[in-house]
Amino acid sequence: MAHHPRSIVPSRRAPLSGSQRTLATAQLVSAIGDGAYYTSSALYFTRIVGLSPTRLGLGLAVAWAIGSVAGVPLGHLADRRGPRGTAAALALVTAVVVASFLVVDDFLPFLVAACLYATAQSGLGAARQALVGGLVPEGERTAALARLQATLNAGLAVGAALGGVALTVGTRAAFLAAFTLTALGFLATGLILLRLPAVLPTVLPAVLSVAKAGPVDGATADGARGRDGGFAVLADRRYALVTLVNTVLLLRMPLLSLVIPLWIADRAPQLGWLGSALFVLNTVGVTLFQVRTARAVTGLPSAARAVRQAGAVLLASCAVFALSAAPVPVWAMAALLVGGAVLQVLGEMKQSAGSWQIAFDLAPADRLGQYQGFFGTGVAVARTAGPLLLTTLLLDGGGPGWLVLGVLFLAAGCAMGPAVRHAERDRSSWLAPAPATAPLTPAG
Repeated sequence: MAHHPRSIVPSRRAPLSGSQRTLATAQLVSAIGDGAYYTSSALYFTRIVGLSPTRLGLGLAVAWAIGSVAGVPLGHLADRRGPRGTAAALALVTAVVVASFLVVDDFLPFLVAACLYATAQSGLGAARQALVGGLVPEGERTAALARLQATLNAGLAVGAALGGVALTVGTRAAFLAAFTLTALGFLATGLILLRLPAVLPTVLPAVLSVAKAGPVDGATADGARGRDGGFAVLADRRYALVTLVNTVLLLRMPLLSLVIPLWIADRAPQLGWLGSALFVLNTVGVTLFQVRTARAVTGLPSAARAVRQAGAVLLASCAVFALSAAPVPVWAMAALLVGGAVLQVLGEMKQSAGSWQIAFDLAPADRLGQYQGFFGTGVAVARTAGPLLLTTLLLDGGGPGWLVLGVLFLAAGCAMGPAVRHAERDRSSWLAPAPATAPLTPAG
């Protein structure tokens, strides 16, 4: 097993570099737009456009299924053309797509726009991660991503408040104003990203590199050509296993946004307000404590340990939620739901910090875009399959269903360590970058 120098995570009080400040600004602006969109879109498409909830759910499931496979080729594009230009272009595409929602009036146009939105978002996520990899020193990436995640949650909170105004007013004009805010947010994000330093493309023509080294046989040339011509991550079964384990843990994502509100509505309708309060609690918790939580992650061993701890904490969270299925007074149910949500946000922060380190440390330096795009498919899968799976398991299964989910989280958390060690084995030969060619003009 290759040995790597211990990463040094800067102090929580360390000043941000200019590039990190620009990345944070772009994250904040887009998150405000996202918050307004996520808060108001479902009711807009059902009440104003007239889509049935079933058609809305089907369209979103299809869109995110397509988005889940778009991250790798768009991440590969970021590797070949430079992540700065790719991220800015995808932010602008997202702005155009969100603007198109203003004129959507039927299911088919909605489906097309939703697929384009999910595709652009998946690619933007991969390109942003590649930007972090190119602009932030290796030992500072997890801390930088923690700051960006905290900024994201702060922006979502502001955007959700603005989206809440649209929900309160309830008119078509109010919803369209929220969508316009989202489109303008992504337009501004694209322009802000262009202010970042250019990052050189990392995928270099390996066949040319090998040829420059001298005569080669057919097998060597074919290997080099395959290395540059395809998506290397699709052949990396060890990285795929780590991604699968992380995807299981990401099933936590639909809990606060979907399952908990439905759980409350079914068992204590008088606590309907608590669903949004728990969402705010989660957002504020990540904003305040994600950076501090990430300081404990300094390399692959500590990252795997953080994910294992996340699995245990998420099990405890599910156990507390399961207790709320018992016939308890309303105040006790509220206390249990708050307690479960506090444990969940703690597990979320540990899992996020660990997974960021793992996703970067196990990826080759010249394939960050496509590897981050592949790792990011877990989010799209959780968004696609999570709602159906969790509503069936938890709303129909009750307390036992919560315990089954908790055990699944624990198993995934414990499996991450062996999966990481398996992926790290011989990674020096698998991840070795192609020999350098002549310098290229920046295309980012």
